[in-house]
Amino acid sequence: MKVGKQSLRHGIWVACLALSACGGGGGGGGGGGGGQSLSTAAWAQQCSANNPYRADARSATTAGTLGTEKSWVRAYFDEAYLWYGEVPVVDAAAPAYSNDTSTGFYTSIDAYFEALKVTSRDRFSFTYPTKAWDTLFQSGQMVSDGIQWHYDSPTPPRNMRVVFVEPGSPAASAGVQRGDTLVSVNGISADDAATAGVAVLNKALFGSTTSAYSYVFSRAGVTQGAKSIAKLANFVTDPVPQTSVLTDSNGAKIGYLLFNDHIATAEGRLMTAIASLKAANVTDLVLDLRYNGGGYLYIASELAYMIAGPSRTAGKTFEALQYNSKRSAQNQATPFYDSSTQNQALPTLNLGRVYVLTGSGTCSASESIINSLQGVDVTVQRIGATTCGKPYGFQARDNCGISYFPIEFQGVNAKGWGDYASGFTPTCTVADDLEHGLGDAAEARLAAALTLRTTGVCPPGSDARAQPSRVTAALAGAGTLVKHPVRESAYRGGRE
Repeated sequence: MKVGKQSLRHGIWVACLALSACGGGGGGGGGGGGGQSLSTAAWAQQCSANNPYRADARSATTAGTLGTEKSWVRAYFDEAYLWYGEVPVVDAAAPAYSNDTSTGFYTSIDAYFEALKVTSRDRFSFTYPTKAWDTLFQSGQMVSDGIQWHYDSPTPPRNMRVVFVEPGSPAASAGVQRGDTLVSVNGISADDAATAGVAVLNKALFGSTTSAYSYVFSRAGVTQGAKSIAKLANFVTDPVPQTSVLTDSNGAKIGYLLFNDHIATAEGRLMTAIASLKAANVTDLVLDLRYNGGGYLYIASELAYMIAGPSRTAGKTFEALQYNSKRSAQNQATPFYDSSTQNQALPTLNLGRVYVLTGSGTCSASESIINSLQGVDVTVQRIGATTCGKPYGFQARDNCGISYFPIEFQGVNAKGWGDYASGFTPTCTVADDLEHGLGDAAEARLAAALTLRTTGVCPPGSDARAQPSRVTAALAGAGTLVKHPVRESAYRGGRE
């Protein structure tokens, strides 16, 4: 089904969520697979008095219980989940899902949601408070100190290192640099394995409270002095923090574009960046997506169009969305958008090839750029590490102030291909070089891209280098760092 431009620009996202039949009533709600299938309408916006987010619901609410909210979740799985027929049997009344207090409510509803996922297929589904989600993806506002982390393992030895510092952030003001290694937080070692110590680390590194923490880093093996760094409640991330032009020995111009977030504010920033590269007469582009976990699909479509131009994309599908068997009538094609949400013509580079810097954090809508450009015969050279492997998306649904993100569809390119659940493997395997700044021609991945462009082959030894990746802990426990999947499991959204 072809859907108009304006109906696609919001709400279609790349993450995962699961929803299924529900039995029972307001007390326990749910159950597992099978039983009487009820519509989400039977349980919608019937909210527990102990749900701390109910006032943020997008429509009017009525009095309900934790049970009615779980029943809605179970019904949503049945209606929307791509693999609705494989949802496991879950006792919704089990203690792990039944703490109906103001402090335990969200943990219970999220744990129930997690239990319904088809874990053999689904690594990305999550829940998130609706208000916080809207704030993040519409304006880029988030609770943050500006640090993005890499760690080898959620358990010791962790090797916690800074991979990116947001410009203008508290961390940037404190002098934190890419490559810094965490020694301690508030006197707690970065390799502390005790439950209490790990709780401090999780709160400082990944928490959402506006507190200040005392960080100690080492740099080039030398321990630095303690730095007090606070999380800001409304820090605004820059989705396109760097654009530059490199010149090779023959005078050719190569554009470099660091793109970190497919959020709404990225549209204007990308238009400005591409226009500047066009004015510089670049003949090639290095697109750095190594830390881009996805976001709005329309942003991905616009950027792909700006890279490839009108002649390669005219009349072509950027990504076709294929829903579950109950919803096949909703299958729709996302075009290559040639104008912005404000109906401004998009600048174009008209390139037949692009060099994309990738990592395990390259996910969702970022992978859609790779796949969809290949679908219109743009050569995509990938330098770095295998991407996360997420050809799936969803339409977030709010219930009682909590947004639920199911895998609702699989995306395929103009050639009908989208089977990259194992990720896109790199043309040249190159480790993330934390000893150089991003955009530095000496940084290993960028240097490899430049070598590949010049010589047509990967630099010697590149295939043998191991690649550090950001790791998300699957389970909480003593000694385990837990990172909420919101930054790893972003979404692919359409335009309204």
